[in-house]
Amino acid sequence: MFQRNKSVVGLDLGRQVIKAVEISLDGSEPVITGFASSEIEDGEGQGDAIRRVIEAGKFRTKSVVTSVSGQSVVVRYITMPKMSDAELSQAIRFESDKYLPFDVEEVQLDCQRLQRSPHGGGEGDGGADEQVGVVLAACRTDVIEEQVEEIRSNGLTPLAVDVDVFALANAWELAGLAEADMPEDGAGGDRAIALVDVGATCTQINVLCNGETCFSREIGMGGRDMTQAAARRLGLDPVEAEEVKCNPDGRDAEISRAIAPVLEDLVSEVNLSLDYVENREGLRVEEVLLSGGGVLAPGVVSFIGQAVGRSTRTWNPLDGLRIAENGVQIEELESFGPALAVAIGLASRVCAA
Repeated sequence: MFQRNKSVVGLDLGRQVIKAVEISLDGSEPVITGFASSEIEDGEGQGDAIRRVIEAGKFRTKSVVTSVSGQSVVVRYITMPKMSDAELSQAIRFESDKYLPFDVEEVQLDCQRLQRSPHGGGEGDGGADEQVGVVLAACRTDVIEEQVEEIRSNGLTPLAVDVDVFALANAWELAGLAEADMPEDGAGGDRAIALVDVGATCTQINVLCNGETCFSREIGMGGRDMTQAAARRLGLDPVEAEEVKCNPDGRDAEISRAIAPVLEDLVSEVNLSLDYVENREGLRVEEVLLSGGGVLAPGVVSFIGQAVGRSTRTWNPLDGLRIAENGVQIEELESFGPALAVAIGLASRVCAA
C-alpha cells in the first residue's frame, strides 16, 4: 500500500526509553506504519537500545529524524531589524554571541522568522514597528555529530536533527489540534496554549500563540524524580518503585502522596515560565496540554491542573492519525499514547519531505 510513498521514522532518544514511530504518506494522508520501543538497560548505552528498536520495528525505511535536548541546546526568542530571510541567516551568526553560552564556532545554529509581531519583551533593541521576532536554536556540534554517528552506525540515514520542544508542536499540529485550538473567525485576540511534556529526566514546555511558538523551556526534572521520591517514601528499590508507579494496583493514593513534593517543585517552575511569557508577550495562557510518560503516574494531571489554575488536560498525539492494520502492534502503541509526542512530531517531517 505504501511502497511508492514516503516514510520517515521519528526516533526519540530518551534517557530511559528509546521510542520510534514510523509515519508514511498514503497520498497526502499521514499513516502510522511502524512502532517499537526499548528500555535502556543498566550499564548499556543508547546504541544497544536503538538496535533493539530497529530490529523490533521492522520499518520500511531507514530514513530517520531525531532530536536533541539538555544543556547542550539553547533556544532564544529575540528581536531583529526587519530584513530578508537570506540577510537574517547571515546576520544571526554575528548576533548569536549575545545570546549563546558557547562560541559560535562550537555550535550548529538555525533561526526562523516568527509571524507574530514582537510585543516589546524579546531580547533585542529598536522600535517594534521596525523589528521582527526570531527564534534562534543552537546545539553543540560535537553532540550532534555523536548522535548522527550513532544513527549511521545502526545502518540508518539521518534526515534532520530537531529540538524536542519543536517536535512537540509538530505533533500537536499533525494531530489536527492546531486548527481545533485556533480562535473562530471574528473571535479576535490572541490564543495561547502551553504544551508540557513530562519525560523521564526533563520536562519540555512550548507555549504557542495562535499556533506559533513564542516561548520554550526545558526543566531538569521528570518521571525519574517521581520514581526516586516513591522509592524513598515507600521503602522500595528504584525498579520496584517504577513498577508500582506505572501499575499502582490500588496504591494510587500512596503514590500520589509520595510524588507530591516533586510535583510541587515542577509546577513551581511551570508557573514561573507561564507568568514570564504572559508578562513578556502580553497574553494569557488559557490551557495547558500535558503529554509524556510522567503524566501517566497517579494524580499527576489533577495536581498540575489545580496548581497552574488553568484548564488542563492530557492530549494524545495518536488522536486524528490512522494506524496501519498490518505491521503495528496497536495495543502496545496505544499504551504509550501521550509518551509518543516527540517521536510523532519528529516523524511528521514526512509531510514536508
